[in-house]
Amino acid sequence: MTSSSANDVVTSQPVLNAEQIMGLLPHRYPFALVDRVLEHVPGEKAVAIKNVTLNEPQFQGHFPARPLMPGVLIVEAMAQVGGLIVTQMPDLPKGLFVFAGIDGVRFRRPVVPGDQLCISCELLSLKRKRFGKVKAEATVDGQLVCSGELMFSLVD
Repeated sequence: MTSSSANDVVTSQPVLNAEQIMGLLPHRYPFALVDRVLEHVPGEKAVAIKNVTLNEPQFQGHFPARPLMPGVLIVEAMAQVGGLIVTQMPDLPKGLFVFAGIDGVRFRRPVVPGDQLCISCELLSLKRKRFGKVKAEATVDGQLVCSGELMFSLVD
């Protein structure tokens, strides 16, 4: 990653661009929440960026006088980055991975339009090629905004 300080916007070249991400994740507007991937080690970890902009639909109602990114969308963005970890693992069955649980998620500070979420996920476990757990963290300007463990399951 090329960045001169923790307060700079991440400007390094993506490992995966938006088109490639769309080929790996099933999410589409308005729920495609990963703009680019900076690091990707299938089966191990992923680091990605979500640029938060005022023109996103949730800000019309959350909240018009003080736009805040809903916590559920921060967690969803973290889950999508976690999903990238398993999408290119060759020995996994094809199908849709969905939330199976959320543990210890904490929100540390608000996320507002103009922020750039840097999301890091690490695979903690994968059982029977159907159930997994990732450790996820989201930061803005080097400050932790959300962290927790996310569980997923393959649905047939």
